[in-house]
Amino acid sequence: MGMLVSLISALASGEATAALQRARMTAILYGFAGIFALCGVGFLTGAAYIWLAARYGPLATSLGFGVGFLAIAGLILVAHKLTAGMRARRRARRRKADMTAVGVTAALALLPALAKSKGGLGTLLAPAIALAAYAIYRENVKPGPHEPDSDKTP
Repeated sequence: MGMLVSLISALASGEATAALQRARMTAILYGFAGIFALCGVGFLTGAAYIWLAARYGPLATSLGFGVGFLAIAGLILVAHKLTAGMRARRRARRRKADMTAVGVTAALALLPALAKSKGGLGTLLAPAIALAAYAIYRENVKPGPHEPDSDKTP
């Protein structure tokens, strides 16, 4: 209740509006800085092209810049492909942990209601025993060839 009152008072005092104004101004300034940084990189690239064109000729310099930019693009794509699998596994682990946390929270929230119900202790013990049996089963099953733990020796 106290947090709700402080939130309402912050909104009423204009503190949230001021914070939003500061965030918007910061985003605009970072946007302008990014645009000017890109312009600077463009001019530096142009200067490098002019310098190399005077030294090696315009055709050789154009070919060199083209190949160089294509190589950079290829390296970026290869790095993305190599890290995509790692990111997918990390997301799956995080999703599994979140679902486990939601399940545990729901079970803990239902625990008092189940304890007071007609089934009482039996209603609580049956799923707990089944869960323990499943955990023991999973621990003792040998991993298959497609599972990640298959490199362990039995």
